[in-house]
Amino acid sequence: MHSKRERRGALSRAGWMVMGKGAAPSALQVCQFVVVFLCLFPAATLQCKILKCNSEFWASTSSSGPEEEFCTALRAYNNCVRRTARTCRGDLAYHSAQHGIEDLMSQHNCSKEGPTTQPRARTLPPPVQPPPDVNVPSDRPEVCHYERSLPRNAAPPNYTHCGFFGDPHLRTFNDDFQTCKVEGAWPLIHNKYLSVQVTNTPVVPGSSATATSKLTIIFKNFQECVDQKMYHAETDELPAAFADGSKNGGDRHGANTLRIVEKVPGQHVEIQARYIGTTFVVRQVGRYLTFAVRMPEEVVNSVEDQDNQDLYLCLHGCPANQRIDFRTFRARAAESQGLGRGRPGAPINGFTYQSAMAKCKERLPVEDLYFQSCVFDLLSSGDINFTLAAYYAFEDVKMLHSNKDKYHLFEKDTIFNSASEKWGFSVLILISLVVIQLWTDSFSIRL
Repeated sequence: MHSKRERRGALSRAGWMVMGKGAAPSALQVCQFVVVFLCLFPAATLQCKILKCNSEFWASTSSSGPEEEFCTALRAYNNCVRRTARTCRGDLAYHSAQHGIEDLMSQHNCSKEGPTTQPRARTLPPPVQPPPDVNVPSDRPEVCHYERSLPRNAAPPNYTHCGFFGDPHLRTFNDDFQTCKVEGAWPLIHNKYLSVQVTNTPVVPGSSATATSKLTIIFKNFQECVDQKMYHAETDELPAAFADGSKNGGDRHGANTLRIVEKVPGQHVEIQARYIGTTFVVRQVGRYLTFAVRMPEEVVNSVEDQDNQDLYLCLHGCPANQRIDFRTFRARAAESQGLGRGRPGAPINGFTYQSAMAKCKERLPVEDLYFQSCVFDLLSSGDINFTLAAYYAFEDVKMLHSNKDKYHLFEKDTIFNSASEKWGFSVLILISLVVIQLWTDSFSIRL
C-alpha cells in the first residue's frame, strides 16, 4: 500500500496535465493525463494495488521514446491491472484504468499481443538550465501582475469571494449561501487559469452532513509567469509547498507572482496568485479543511466550455438535489427541544438547541448565516471545532470580500435571491406565452 507521501510524490513527478482545446496532445501528454487522473482516485481497499500499476507505468513512460517501447509498457500496464481484478473489482481507479488502457491502445495502434517485459524506469536527462535574464523586456513584470496588465484607462477590477467550510456550507461568488451534501469529489472552480476540487466525507455515520477532507488546486501554465503547479492538502497534511516541493511558480520570469505563505504551521496556508489577482486561504480546523478565495470577476467567468460548468460550485452553487434546507432542520430542532413550552428537550449529539446557540454566540455575536451554520453544525455533528470553522470562514470574508456591506448574510438575503431567480424564470415563461399567442393570432388572421 502506498502512503500519502508516496501518492503525492507520484503526482508531483507527473503533474496534472490539464489539456484544453487546440492541437491534439502528444502521446506523452495523453499518457501523463491518464496516469495522473488515475492516481487521484486512491484504492478503496487496502488490498487493491492499482496505484502500483500506475506508478510502474509512469516510470516507464516518463520520457519520450520509440512507439514500440510505449506499446510494450502499455501491455505490461494492462497485465498489471488485470492481475488486480479480484481485489480491485468495484474500485473507480481500476475501472478507469481499464478504459484508459483501451483508449491508448487504440490511439497508438498498439497490439494486445507482443512483448510485455516489466517496465524499467528511464534515467531522465539533466534539466537544461535556462540562460540568465540579461535582456528581459521591461513589460514582462506587467504581464505577470494582474492589475498592472489591465488597460491604462480600464475600470478597477471587481473582486468576488467564494467560501466553503463546515458541514459543508457554500458562499458562492454571487453571495448565495447554501448548505450542501456533496459527498465525494466535487469541483469548486474550473476555468482557463486553474481548477479547484474538494473531497467531502460523512461527519457522522448515517448523516447527510459531510465535511472537506481533501483539497486540490491546479494552477495551469501561464505565459512567461508560472509553470503548472499542483497544491494538495488533506486531513493532518496541510503543506507549505506545492506537490513538487517548491514554494513559487517555478523557473519563469514571473515565478514569484505565485507563492505559498505558511501563516500557522499545519493550520493555515495562504496561496497568492498575483498574476491573476487571486488569493486562496486554506485552513485545517479540527479534522476538516476550509477554503476561501478572492478572485477578480473576469477570472471567475473565464470558463472554457460553458456546457460543462454546471457543477462549478463556487459559480453556480450546489445542485438542487444536493442542498440541505437548514432552516427546516433548525425549526425541527427547536420544536424537538420544546422551545417556548418550558421543557428542555434531549440533547442532539451532545447539544441542545439553546446550548448550541450559546456556544456559537461566543465567537459569532451577529445572528447571520454564519451563526446559523454554526448552530446547524453543532446539532448535526456535535463537533465543537465547527464553531471555529464558521468563525474563521467569516474572518476570511472580512479579509477577502471587496464589499464590507456584504460581510454578513442573512436569511432575507438568500430568500430575496431565490425569489429573484424564480421571478425571472416566471417572466421568461410569461413572455414566451405572449409570443406564442401573438403568433397564433397572426396565423389565424391570415387564414
